[in-house]
Amino acid sequence: MSGTEPLSTPFGSFLLQRFPLRKRETLRAWDAADEYLLNHLAEEGIDDGARILILNDNFGALSVSLAHLAPQMQTDSFISAWSVRENLKDNGLSGESVVIQDSLAPHLTSYDLVLIRVTKTLALLEDQLLCLKSYLHQGSRVIGCGMVKQIRSSHLDLFESIVGPTTTSQAKKKARLVFPKPDLSIPPRTSPYPCCYALEGSVFRLCNYANVFSRESLDIGTRLFLDHIPASTEFRDIIDLGCGNGVVGLLAAEANPDARIWFTDESYMAVASAELNFQQSGLENAAEFISGDCLTGFKPASADLVLCNPPFHQQQVVGDFIAWRMFQQSFKVLRDGGELRVIGNRHLSYHAKLKRLFGNAQVVASNPKFVVLKSVKA
Repeated sequence: MSGTEPLSTPFGSFLLQRFPLRKRETLRAWDAADEYLLNHLAEEGIDDGARILILNDNFGALSVSLAHLAPQMQTDSFISAWSVRENLKDNGLSGESVVIQDSLAPHLTSYDLVLIRVTKTLALLEDQLLCLKSYLHQGSRVIGCGMVKQIRSSHLDLFESIVGPTTTSQAKKKARLVFPKPDLSIPPRTSPYPCCYALEGSVFRLCNYANVFSRESLDIGTRLFLDHIPASTEFRDIIDLGCGNGVVGLLAAEANPDARIWFTDESYMAVASAELNFQQSGLENAAEFISGDCLTGFKPASADLVLCNPPFHQQQVVGDFIAWRMFQQSFKVLRDGGELRVIGNRHLSYHAKLKRLFGNAQVVASNPKFVVLKSVKA
């Protein structure tokens, strides 16, 4: 399959791209679940003037295809929101044809049709359905979609318990649709997120919105990383890259009280969690909170220390391309003598990548599963 193959739907043919753009992209910006859902909608029909909500559109396949119906699209991913905007523009469609909202934006109207890309993170789906429930009416249509391997019984249980009786379609091209029928007798419930826990060995309390990694306890990789946060009077600007709930930036701020801390992540919920945790920490560092694509928008030679726990997947695709992008951008953003410090699984071989880029890579600490590395910009 080609990254430049057009998406052909009953609503038109569209050229979609995955963002950020990569040379010689071989992956499509949609999958069989998007196609299945769009074909189903064309067969069943959509009422004129229907109020439509699209949740978790990956790169814009649903939003762009249905832009003529003026849908709302809600996502926790800066990359997804960016992709929808760029793909609308590239297909000659108005950027205002789709109302794009982040995952923490409140619903302002009831919906006639809700389309949901089933998320890998159960907590995110739970939070979305709980927030959505009060905005469904008896005639609302709710349709989930995903690849068969992505839709588990636990996902279906959430649809059933929060929305109403749920059935599924037959599988086509390894994709499946989910049909929960709104049951208004099921009382709305308040979302349990953000959920909080005390950070052991510190005065900090960490609160986490639904889509934040390791939202119920500290993961073992981060535990190792936190034991090796550097301190120096030379650190004026420190970036917590891929900040999650901001715990790395919090301890960096504590160790470097005169430094400005930058928290950045592509997840809106992660950045909101980091900001909440910093605000309640009592720390007095200057701080900035940014939802974005890695370090895009940061000025060259503007940071002294970048701390990073890179993700190894984008949506459902596993790979090291995001980590490599983070490392390359860190190199540009660091001042001479600045340091990138990274935590990663041993098998990911970040050591070789960092040495190739920086010319040096030193093991700071390790355990049987993880390694902490640092590279200094000469």
